[in-house]
Amino acid sequence: METTVAIAVVSWNTRELLDACLASMRDDVERGFAEVWVVDNGSTDGSTEMVRERHPWVHLLVPESNLGYGAAVNEVARHTTSRWVAPSNSDIELAPGALGDLVAAAERAGTRTGVAGPRLILPDGSTQQGVQPFPGVTDALLRNLWAYKLSRRIGERLRLVGYWDPSQAASVDWVTGAFFLVRRDAWDATSGFDEAQWMYAEDLDLCWRVRRAGWDVRYEPSARVHHALSVAAEKAFGDADQRTARIMRADYAWLARRRGMSTAWAIAATSIGTLGARTGLLWLLGRLAPGRFGDGHVSSGRRLRQHLAAVAVLRSVGTR
Repeated sequence: METTVAIAVVSWNTRELLDACLASMRDDVERGFAEVWVVDNGSTDGSTEMVRERHPWVHLLVPESNLGYGAAVNEVARHTTSRWVAPSNSDIELAPGALGDLVAAAERAGTRTGVAGPRLILPDGSTQQGVQPFPGVTDALLRNLWAYKLSRRIGERLRLVGYWDPSQAASVDWVTGAFFLVRRDAWDATSGFDEAQWMYAEDLDLCWRVRRAGWDVRYEPSARVHHALSVAAEKAFGDADQRTARIMRADYAWLARRRGMSTAWAIAATSIGTLGARTGLLWLLGRLAPGRFGDGHVSSGRRLRQHLAAVAVLRSVGTR
């Protein structure tokens, strides 16, 4: 009997997290609703041995090299025929019934629902900013000038934590790729993940292509997935600043490939210009009223330096 969902868990040196992740999926496998595949990208912490010993019902793939995230999921898709493909980090756990709830909600939303993302719950019980708008000049301007502090509607447009209502289902631009569903027809229509997007922005890219192919992307809060945010990425890529730098470079590279160099440079110039103005203003206000503004310019300046470093990827793209 064909399963409804093929879950593709991509893992690298997250043994204990992976153990908990797989345990949360076992009920769906035992009732024939899902099949689970683990692609281990070269772990040295005993992850593969743990999967074989504790979760013999899992299909384990051990490629000869680190495939990256998208290519690993693509490999699982080639091995399966299920109606839905579910890319998954190894640092998530499905709440009981979450997978069934997500599939049911996506199918109720209509046959043109190509992607569905759940409500991601962080370790402190809060909701992760799991949906975002596609990058654009206007959004960069509004975000970096803190315009959302003046208008709640702007915060809602940007899908910022504290402004958007995570309890409401919605059609969105893109969903975070910690765990989500892709309808097989939409997957086939877009050829799955672009393997040139080796790490970071692969979720953004897939949702972009799915929407351009005429499918909808949905956020479905009825399904809850617990996410130990960035634990897996921290092992691979270091602290938050290092990960942010990688994400920014991936985002700018994506903009250049999908939106064109002119759009990428326009967004870069807008971000750098507004962040520069904001940093300078905060520095001046801090000198005039240190008790109120203090070192507010520090975090803004750090963000500015990250953007300045990240746009180097555009210079390299421009010389190819």
